[in-house]
Amino acid sequence: MSSLVRLPVSLDPSEGSEDAAWRAEVRGAITTLETLERTLTLTDDERLGVAHALTNGFPLSITPYYASLMDPDDPGCPVRRQAVPVASERDEVPGDLRDPLGEEAHEVAPHLVQRYPDRALLLATDRCSVYCRFCTRSRMVGQGGGARPLAELEGAFEYLASHPAVRDVILSGGDPLVMSDGRLESILARLRTIPSVRWVRVATRTPVTLPQRITDGVCRVLRTHPAVWVMTHFNHPKELSALSRSALARLVDHGIPVMNQTVLLRGVNDDADTLETLFTELVASRVRPYYLLQADPVRGTGHMRTSIATGLSLMARLTGRVSGLAVPKYIVDTPGGMGKVPLSPDAVIARSEGSTTLRTWRGVDVEYVDPPSPCLPS
Repeated sequence: MSSLVRLPVSLDPSEGSEDAAWRAEVRGAITTLETLERTLTLTDDERLGVAHALTNGFPLSITPYYASLMDPDDPGCPVRRQAVPVASERDEVPGDLRDPLGEEAHEVAPHLVQRYPDRALLLATDRCSVYCRFCTRSRMVGQGGGARPLAELEGAFEYLASHPAVRDVILSGGDPLVMSDGRLESILARLRTIPSVRWVRVATRTPVTLPQRITDGVCRVLRTHPAVWVMTHFNHPKELSALSRSALARLVDHGIPVMNQTVLLRGVNDDADTLETLFTELVASRVRPYYLLQADPVRGTGHMRTSIATGLSLMARLTGRVSGLAVPKYIVDTPGGMGKVPLSPDAVIARSEGSTTLRTWRGVDVEYVDPPSPCLPS
């Protein structure tokens, strides 16, 4: 391995300001086969995958920090599998969709998607620090547009102002925290002028892939709207490095609640021990595991998806064995934009009049007897 070059990770505050550190990470991102070859011992399968990625619109980008978490000699490394393309991305399987969540069909204003009565998705940028190979929006991310100018989002703001039933806005993209503090602050400040928007969820993977981005400055910006929640996206315990834990602690210490959405991925986290470790370590970092998401059927990701039966089996193994605080909901976001469906192992064994038999996590069947219906006064 002496021929490989490990790219530097900008961690030392003496090298410059916090803002300069994360920008240096972005500028130093691995975006070519040649740079990747200097960092990892690639397989032929990976070389073919990179060639496909570089010619088919879904780019390659890996921060030096995230690359430092990868095993340079193991193509099965769970971090590496998430960010390094493989030849299977060229393949389509039954059920694959270009836009699996029907976001284009549910666009109600430029860059604004509404699939539920009380919430909407604002796509503020197409850029990420790392392009995850299972990305739901691989059809649009990294296409060169970058952060959307505020004027370009005005139609979305006007829609939100005229539809007061929408009280929850998910700010996403791309990754909104790859934008500058000023751009992020302008968006949150504009949302704050809409009284019916009660809270904002900022969907970001920067605590995982670019933890240098979580500066005191960006934490203050996130407080521009009085009710901001950060929704992050750890998929494997290996991603919970000391730097990532520090980033999470900084968010929470600034009073920003943090929740995590994990995608169930074949060869990454599709075993109960890995998920148990991930979820309990997140709780220990004051982050609530929110969803375990069945991977969306994005075109070219069949090699990364598991069956729903696998997800149900994993949830059955976690239930009772892991504190309820550390067990997320298992969710399938149904194709076509029809909404999320929570799934859980069926614990109801039998039903009869006034009685239900339940199977506990211990495998014991217990009868629960309903109370008698109250007599109404005549």
